[in-house]
Amino acid sequence: MSPRIILASGSAIRRDILTGAGLEFEVIAKPVDEAAIKDAMLAEGARLRDIADALAEAKAMRVSKTEPGLVIGSDQILVMDGTLYDKPKSIDDARARLWEMRGKTHYLIGASVICENGAPVWRHIAKSTLTMREFSEEFLDAYIEQEGELLTKSVGAYRFEGPGAQLFSNVEGNFFSILGLSLLPILDYLRTRGAVLS
Repeated sequence: MSPRIILASGSAIRRDILTGAGLEFEVIAKPVDEAAIKDAMLAEGARLRDIADALAEAKAMRVSKTEPGLVIGSDQILVMDGTLYDKPKSIDDARARLWEMRGKTHYLIGASVICENGAPVWRHIAKSTLTMREFSEEFLDAYIEQEGELLTKSVGAYRFEGPGAQLFSNVEGNFFSILGLSLLPILDYLRTRGAVLS
């Protein structure tokens, strides 16, 4: 019998990625104090990639301690000019963020961790480089009107799989990783475990 697959995330896009790939899985998300983990690790001078990894692991571990199966936890952080950014708190905050990012390059560092029986058994880090174009205020106004509250759902205030693609002049990285889940490496591991057909 193939192992149970659990996504430890309430993220709609992560769920859509696994569904689109044809996986049978359950969604079980439990709250994790992300701010406390980030603050503690930043105070310790941790590498940014390690913060993303710790957040992904915390999400997967929280579920894996009580649920049997392969539990996938993922997280993504945005870094620009050496600063770590959180999700915008409002549409005004998102507008200011986008205007600040205009014409600049930022990095998305995504981590995925799979836990089993309360312990991590696999992990992956992906770094993507994204450069925003010098868009006009008119474009930004139209974009914000079109996306509305969705701007506050992602750390970059954009849906790369949607109208947010129009913000960029250049991108280096895996499409799925930019969306927040390193699908291909995850599928590779699940195949080694017999959770999906090889």
